[in-house]
Order: sequence, then structure tokens, then C-alpha cells
Amino acid sequence: MNVLPDALGMVAAACSTTSFAPQLIKIWREKASGEVSLGMYVLTVSAFVLWSIYGFMLGSWPLLAANVVSLGLASAILALQLRYRDRAPTSEDRQAD
Repeated sequence: MNVLPDALGMVAAACSTTSFAPQLIKIWREKASGEVSLGMYVLTVSAFVLWSIYGFMLGSWPLLAANVVSLGLASAILALQLRYRDRAPTSEDRQAD
């Protein structure tokens, strides 16, 4: 077993998964998502569903786990985007940052 590919995969999965956190936090705090692309997140969520199924079918639990976590975060962003899509952040929301 070669440790380097596994370590590289773990770091890549951590980066991919956590990359959604800043956007999720921003939308949550501002209660606005006007700058987020609805189409992009529909496609992203769809991709994570497919990657999760693929990881399950291969029996690759690291692949499945990384994509299920990413699916959860991207789905949360999509849900917030749909909830707040017509609302622009107020100056009061921006001051909370």
C-alpha cells in the first residue's frame, strides 16, 4: 500500500469539502444569496449525488464519505439560495461580519 496517494486523496477531499463552508456561512449570516448561481449549485448537487452513488457502487468509502459531506454542504447552500434568492444583504447584515 502506498501512503502518498491516500494522503493526497485525503487532503484533496478535505479541501473540496471545506471549500463550501465560507459560502454557506456568508449566505446564512447575510440571509441573502443574490450573488450565488442557482444553476451552478443545481449542477453541483447533482454531481455530488452521482459521485456518491459511484463511490457506493465501487465500495470506496473514502470517495463516498467525501462526496456525501460535500453533498450536504452544497445542498444546504442550494436550499438557502432558494430561500433567500430575492433578498439583497442589508448594511446591518454586512456589519455582523
